[in-house]
Amino acid sequence: MKVYCRFLCSIAFLTCGLLSSGAFAQEGPLESTPPKNTTPDEIIKRFAEKETEFAKARDQYTYRQDVKVETLDGDTVDGQYREVFDVIFDDKGKRIENVVFAPQSSLTKISMDRGDFEDIRHKLPFVLTEQDLDLYSVIYVGQQQEDELHCYVFDVAPKKIEYANSVEKQKRYFQGRVWVDDHDFQIVKTYGKTVPDIRKKHGEEEYLYPKFTTWRQQIDGLYWFPVYTKADDELHFKMEDVHIREIVKYEDYKRFGANTKILYEGKEVPKGEQKPDQRQAPDQNKPQ
Repeated sequence: MKVYCRFLCSIAFLTCGLLSSGAFAQEGPLESTPPKNTTPDEIIKRFAEKETEFAKARDQYTYRQDVKVETLDGDTVDGQYREVFDVIFDDKGKRIENVVFAPQSSLTKISMDRGDFEDIRHKLPFVLTEQDLDLYSVIYVGQQQEDELHCYVFDVAPKKIEYANSVEKQKRYFQGRVWVDDHDFQIVKTYGKTVPDIRKKHGEEEYLYPKFTTWRQQIDGLYWFPVYTKADDELHFKMEDVHIREIVKYEDYKRFGANTKILYEGKEVPKGEQKPDQRQAPDQNKPQ
């Protein structure tokens, strides 16, 4: 988000505090015990393979994404950005977005920038593929219960942030924590923020981004798809602090039927077939 102001802003530092325990619900204590009968490196290898499969599979699904970004004064919403769009395929099988609801933004304290829109589409539903592993340090921190799921927990951070000479060309990264189900070896929850916070030279503008949590749910009995993201954070701009709340819903996943193949553990899955051991997602404990 970029703050609206009439004067030149000097650089402000965004206090991260990424791993505050207060951000979570319905989870057990974090246990720093090592995994049994495997190693952290082997777990990373396995879930990166599954994430790679999942990224390809998700590209064959249509779904609706409902985005709401609000600023608050105390408990009162004083500005809102809203967009609802369907991710679908055209008659040539090309993946496109169809906006179905986009009222005029009433945000006055901040404006949505290129980083916000990129994050909404690509970083809030964070996917860590085999190819992406080269970009990140992934450190095992322990095990934790997430409702019905027992998870391995890893901290994730970019090895190196490559800074561009303009905000428009700046590459975005995820920094935070991921929970990996010890049964399916797939990410079921992420918590963190996108980096870097972007500040142009001479302090003219600031681009700060909130911490968020994304929950996933098992779809078609195969992969864990992002279904809900929530951010509730204070962004510390030079001119003022801004309380921001984001809610993103990913709904109505449907597999596209034209000449597509979904692979699970290297084998093609017939359309409509589910794994017999499909399990429920964690209770997201989320307000509507």
